[in-house]
Formats: sequence, structure tokens, C-alpha cells
Amino acid sequence: MAILDQIPLSILVLAALTLGLAPFFPEPHIWEKLKMLVAGELGKPVDIFDLLMHAAPWLLLAAKLVRIAVQRS
Repeated sequence: MAILDQIPLSILVLAALTLGLAPFFPEPHIWEKLKMLVAGELGKPVDIFDLLMHAAPWLLLAAKLVRIAVQRS
């Protein structure tokens, strides 16, 4: 968790909003991959890898926010 503490929150927010949502049009890529996951169409390894890469900034941001909340309480 020491590595997570060293990453500034602003960088994680910026990464989630840019890398996590890119490309923005016609819809965010992570949204498309999540819809494929729910529909059971996420079977190709490249699609799974793509979902993980677009979800990583969001997961790191969530982990950082949880870490901050735990440290404050």
C-alpha cells in the first residue's frame, strides 16, 4: 500500500477521466466493455485485456479513496 500512498489523488482522477474513458466517442470504451461483460459477449482475450486496461485507473482511484477513508477514521 505504500506505492498507492505515493500516487497523488489528482493524478488518479486525471487518469480515470482520460485513460479510463478513452475513446470518448461514440461512447466510453469501458462502458462498451462493461455492456459486453453483462451480455456475456466478453470472450476474446483481447476484449478482456482491454477491459482490464480501461478499468485499472478506476480501480486504483477506488483503492486510493478507500485507503484515505480508512486512514481518516
